[in-house]
Parts: sequence; C-alpha cells; structure tokens
Amino acid sequence: MESDLLSHPVVPVAGEKDAHATLDALLPYLTEESRLTIVHVVEKAGGAPDKASVEQREEYAQEAFDAAAEHCEEAGIEYETRLAYGRNVSKAIFDAATEVDATAVAFVPRKGSRLLRFITGDTTLDLVTEAELPVIALPGGDG
Repeated sequence: MESDLLSHPVVPVAGEKDAHATLDALLPYLTEESRLTIVHVVEKAGGAPDKASVEQREEYAQEAFDAAAEHCEEAGIEYETRLAYGRNVSKAIFDAATEVDATAVAFVPRKGSRLLRFITGDTTLDLVTEAELPVIALPGGDG
C-alpha cells in the first residue's frame, strides 16, 4: 500500500504520546522498504526566556524518539532520529525534510482550543499552508 510519497517521510513528534499516536497511524501505510526520519523540534523563544532548559527539552525529545523507535523496530522499518532547533516549528520541520531529501511530511494533527492555538501558534495550519513538499495528515488526533 506504499506510495512514493511514503518511501521516506519526515515524521515530526512533539512528545512520547504524540510519537505513539503518529506511528500507530502511519505504520499501516508503510512497507519494509520505507524509511522514516523522526524529528523533534526544540522551539526557541527568540530572545525571551525558554520554558525549559535545553537539557530538559532534549530529554523530552529522547523519550519521544524512544517511543517512535519501539514502533519502527517492531514493524521492521528503517528510521533515524533528528533533533531540530528553531523559533518556527514548521520551518524547522521542512528544513529537516530538505536536509534528508524526504518525500513528504506525515503527522497526526493535535487538537486544541482556538485560544490555545492563537497563543501557541497553530503548527498544523503552518504545516499545511507553508508546505514545501507534500504533507500527509493522518487520522488519530488526541481527541
């Protein structure tokens, strides 16, 4: 059921729960020939104090990578992990995709109130409207 779009997607994961949801949704569409680049973006505050230390954010990223790796290893899918840093999460994801010559970005949209999306930025909207390559929105959001 694999298409060329899914031969090497970049898969952004925000945390452990998101990694589980995303890989659960994506793996049925892949074959053993697929390979993934799993990306976690450490969002920088751009002059303002960061919400957590870089070390804390890197530990959080490692938990997400470990969760994703579990799924990939069980399915026999080749993968690599990549930590990205940036003020604009969607730009950092597309930059990582360009660096690894990815075929698409595949993600599970996370839900949130309009106010929360306004305050924190709407990465889902940015991924779709600022797409630099095909974007695949998978079913299975966090309700």
